[in-house]
Amino acid sequence: MDDSLYDEFGNYLGPELPSSDEEEEQQQQQLGHAMDTDYDMADAEQGEQEEEEEGRPSTALVLVLHEDKKYYPTAEEVYGEGVETLVQEEDTQLLSEPIVQPVKVKSFTLSEKDLPTTAYRKEYLVEMARLPELTRNVAIVGHLHHGKSTFMDMLIAETHDVPRKLEKQRRYTDTHPLERGRGISIKSMPMSLILPNSKGKSYLFNVMDTPGHVNFSDEVSAALRLSDGAVLIVDAMEGVMAHTELIIRQLVKDNIAMTLVVNKVDRLILELKLPPNDAYFKLRHVIEEVNTVIRSCAPSDSDLRLSPERGNVCFAASQMDWCFSLGSFAKMYADAYANAIVVDDFARRLWGDIYYNAEKRSFSRKPLETGAKRSFVHFILEPLFKIYGQVVGEQPAKLKQTLKSVGIQLKAQQLSMNVKELLPLVMRQFFGPPTGFVDMCVKHIPSPLENAPALVERIYTGPMDSPAALAMKGCDAQGPLMVQVAKLYVRDDASGFDAFGRVLSGTLQTGQRVAVLGEAFSPDDQEDMALRNVSNLWIYESRYRFSVESASAGSWILIGGIDDVISKTATLTDMSPEQDDVYICRPLSFATTPVLKIAIEPVNPSELPKMLDGLRKINKSYPMVKTKVEESGEHVVLGTGEMYLDCIMHDLRRMYSEIEVKVADPVVRFCETVVETSALKCYAETPNKKQITMTAEPLEKGIAEDIEEGRVKIDWPARNLGQFFEQKYQWDLLASRSIWAFGPEMDGPNILSDD
Repeated sequence: MDDSLYDEFGNYLGPELPSSDEEEEQQQQQLGHAMDTDYDMADAEQGEQEEEEEGRPSTALVLVLHEDKKYYPTAEEVYGEGVETLVQEEDTQLLSEPIVQPVKVKSFTLSEKDLPTTAYRKEYLVEMARLPELTRNVAIVGHLHHGKSTFMDMLIAETHDVPRKLEKQRRYTDTHPLERGRGISIKSMPMSLILPNSKGKSYLFNVMDTPGHVNFSDEVSAALRLSDGAVLIVDAMEGVMAHTELIIRQLVKDNIAMTLVVNKVDRLILELKLPPNDAYFKLRHVIEEVNTVIRSCAPSDSDLRLSPERGNVCFAASQMDWCFSLGSFAKMYADAYANAIVVDDFARRLWGDIYYNAEKRSFSRKPLETGAKRSFVHFILEPLFKIYGQVVGEQPAKLKQTLKSVGIQLKAQQLSMNVKELLPLVMRQFFGPPTGFVDMCVKHIPSPLENAPALVERIYTGPMDSPAALAMKGCDAQGPLMVQVAKLYVRDDASGFDAFGRVLSGTLQTGQRVAVLGEAFSPDDQEDMALRNVSNLWIYESRYRFSVESASAGSWILIGGIDDVISKTATLTDMSPEQDDVYICRPLSFATTPVLKIAIEPVNPSELPKMLDGLRKINKSYPMVKTKVEESGEHVVLGTGEMYLDCIMHDLRRMYSEIEVKVADPVVRFCETVVETSALKCYAETPNKKQITMTAEPLEKGIAEDIEEGRVKIDWPARNLGQFFEQKYQWDLLASRSIWAFGPEMDGPNILSDD
């Protein structure tokens, strides 16, 4: 500091200094000049860099603003393109939830991880499917808990390497979680098996296991639509039950071949402890019960009687792994006596009031002595009772000698097993494979080739002399493609469905483009039609499936890639609906109707689209369910009973929508009828001031049945509709031409007429 510029008191005495504002301006000018110099240098460097080769490092000084600085790599740089970035504020996610949710693998059905080992190669089964004369399409039907699924397990154990334990029944065809939990079948499930008959000849059996609960009779109807015959399972102890009678009437009405298996015969031995003679009368009574129901609904000129000597009845205890017919039991005797017995003649004498005289070694129609035993008791029931008694009551050492005398060889370890495990092992060796069942089905259930004419006349809506109908009647694999889809099976992850159907004619191939004709399709109205490519073809085996390239006429096949345009049933064809006169197969008809109604809504109103999508899937999964929106805006589900609706709500909540749903109290539909012409008239006024008067009167007997069974339809031309009522019910011309509608649906048993 210069002292000459200040006095002794420190006051400034020098020349005048510039103001502070001027200093700031000078500083800003200097800073701006420096920045301009930097930008000029950066531009010069950028120009030089463009002229130089690419990749040379730059030494330019560039100012980067704070908001432009990059501290971390972006999500695209770390995870790749197409990554969704979710930005949330603090504390919007619970601490119990992971930031990145784990991928959930949905699996709602029980399935095999790998293809199980079978007694035949899969390629052999595929080749057998091309021979309709060696194929049998069979539905296993019967009342609840009469042993249908267990009988299927017995057939599967003959062909598949699957363990069976009495304590824990496998129920191979029960794959739905509710089926495993409740112990009942809910869905019809198919199996394709190759089974030999008593002569060693192999046949392909397409077998459908159906539910026994009366609420799921729609699944039975779907199975029967694809089958050529039915095996009726009846419990030997309970006999004919309500659902048994309903099924018999449906089989007789549809003219489907029927055979009988009297199951759980061992209950007469182990539970009722009946003597052999009483057990015979009990079995005879069960068979007569079935025949009584058949006679009550069959035409008088038909001969549908079921009887063991005819070969259309088998006896079984499916839990104990045995099944026999009179023919297979007679063959056991023929083999034991070195073919000294004629099997067919001996089998005919093993049922009814035929007695065996041991001294004369002859048969007679009348007992020759007091206490004479019928041949069925002497040759079948008494040996059967003795084997059960020996296995249950004898010591292992003595049991070994007894079993050896009848040709059963067991190890010491097996003889010391629990009776529940030992008994099926012994009976399996004693009776062998179920060849009697195979012989019965081969003889009394027609092949697809034999049954094709009757099936086409029953289900096809078109003229019977058209090229498509003639090809279907001949089960022609070279004819035009016609496939009846009767069932939709949900995929393992519930993301979609696969269509299950029967090839009626032609050959369906993978990748083939087909026309999918819905239930509302007709040559006059072709709106319900879509073209789709078949993405996959499988042979469906309940818990597993394997791919095939094609399916020929007469076979069952699972089809992928066409489910999005099918609601219930459909008809597939390769013919062009625009050029050819194509008709559909009739939709399924059911023995019962939905009588229980519930209204549903989501707990969270924003999840309504999820619930609607779930209802669409429910409509595909259950053949008889109806979903609709009432005038009040309520979403309504109609089903056959409480069990039916309970299963629907389980699937809606857990499988298809995965949301919480509120359910209103169920409402039962009541029906009433008219017994005489109403004395009062109902009046209504139209918007244009016209009056309508209505009265109710009963219809002639038979009209309601004709409408419900489809013998007459409201969409017929007026002339044809009038002729039907004129010729069959002697209506006059004016009345028959004045029919407005059938109601409440198109096939409802009521007529609205302009009188």
